[in-house]
Amino acid sequence: MTTISAGPQAAATTPASTLDLAGVSRWYGNVVAVNDVTMRLGPGVTGLLGPNGAGKTTLLHMMAGFLAPSRGAVTLDGEPTWRNPGVYRRLGLVSEREAVHAFLTAYEFVLASAKLHRLPDPEAAARRAIDLVEMADAQDRRIGTYSKGMRQRTRVAAALVHDPQVLLLDEPFNGMDPRQRLHMMALLHRLGDAGRTILFSSHILEEVEQVSGTVQVMVAGRLAASGDYRTIRRLMTNRPHVFAVRSTDDRALAVALMAESSVTGVELGRDGLTVRAGDYGAFTRALPKIALARRIRVRALTPEDESLESVFSYLVGS
Repeated sequence: MTTISAGPQAAATTPASTLDLAGVSRWYGNVVAVNDVTMRLGPGVTGLLGPNGAGKTTLLHMMAGFLAPSRGAVTLDGEPTWRNPGVYRRLGLVSEREAVHAFLTAYEFVLASAKLHRLPDPEAAARRAIDLVEMADAQDRRIGTYSKGMRQRTRVAAALVHDPQVLLLDEPFNGMDPRQRLHMMALLHRLGDAGRTILFSSHILEEVEQVSGTVQVMVAGRLAASGDYRTIRRLMTNRPHVFAVRSTDDRALAVALMAESSVTGVELGRDGLTVRAGDYGAFTRALPKIALARRIRVRALTPEDESLESVFSYLVGS
């Protein structure tokens, strides 16, 4: 696993909570969903990044006490989350799967959550949470009439109604339009700066970049990298890249590319060149200059390994 020291956390203005995972694994029969994950989450916003199927949802469910670890321990402020209903006074969860009743209004749904938490003034708490997610104008409409983004914001309001110190969000930006995304990102920033511990999962690199400076990267159930976003992004950008190149003179271009410092290997085949480059930016800047100098026309330049799975898998061996 690649480990990178994270930057300083924001100063807390609310009581801080820490979520700890120690050697946590979860398997279903012979299938290992999460494999020996250790991490500590403190105040601020942390992104849980990884391709679909990496184990992010399973990990979040163990953090929230919905699943028991097959091995290891998950604790919130030193208390186990599994079979410990008391942790829900300090913890809020928005799962990836929608669980809202279409016949309720947003206000009724959030109010029900406030009453389940036995808040002293559930009506005021519900209105406050709805205002936080900018749903006041539509709070009396039935949830069945909402867009996916509106339903998502309603679920976030229900998770925030008891003012939890820890907030777990599984793919929270799904279905939101650009304005809704910006508002939700700003809200998460404010909550993190106020001292709350927030973890949100995503398979989209740009979402994590805009919301979180600290990242946990999962690949195939394992924690592949952990720490400062900018450093992990550089690892991803500077990893080896493979390109398919077709030109008017593949043989001459192959000879010229072998002398380029950013190129680590070139293969000449029937369908063109397969080029391995150690620096994405340097290679893509050098190729047009090399082709122009030798009067070669580049017909196609295609990245061959740009899937999220290949990017994240590189980190496992970093």
